Amino acid sequence: MNRGDGHTRRCVVLGLAILGSALLSSCANDPRSGYAFDSAFRTDIETVAIPIFDNTTFTHGLEVTLTDAIVKEIHRTTPYRVVSAERADTLLTGTITNTDMRRLRTAPDSGLVQELAFEITVTFEWKDARSGRVLVSRRNFRAAESFVPGRGAQERLESGQAAAVHQMARDLVGELRSAW
Repeated sequence: MNRGDGHTRRCVVLGLAILGSALLSSCANDPRSGYAFDSAFRTDIETVAIPIFDNTTFTHGLEVTLTDAIVKEIHRTTPYRVVSAERADTLLTGTITNTDMRRLRTAPDSGLVQELAFEITVTFEWKDARSGRVLVSRRNFRAAESFVPGRGAQERLESGQAAAVHQMARDLVGELRSAW
């Protein structure tokens, strides 16, 4: 056996030991104190009830569309099951408090709007149905998506609304993750 082979082997073993200890020290039981391989979602919750959100705006039907998008996002990205309020561990309620169109870009020569953003503002609360404790509460929670208004190949207002609704659903469900 060559003397260099033993030295190389010791260096490799030492390097692996250092790497292993670095990886183990980066793991943590509490996600707030370092890297963790735990679930990003609460493990003490299995089910959530989501009644149709209230809507205090003049944008009719948005509450049904938003509630449906939130249910689909929960099914798609979380371990939670959506069930009736009687069977749920938690209850997610909310109100659409404002919708707005913001001008993002206009044509310099004509002043016509080239790009708009549809913005939705909600207030929501996620409550433990067993204890009554509020898990997450947000006021004036906003999401917006841009679209190109106009005729022909451009997008309609409904496509801007739909994009903003889906963005709101993604952002809102993201708030249901455990504290980091």
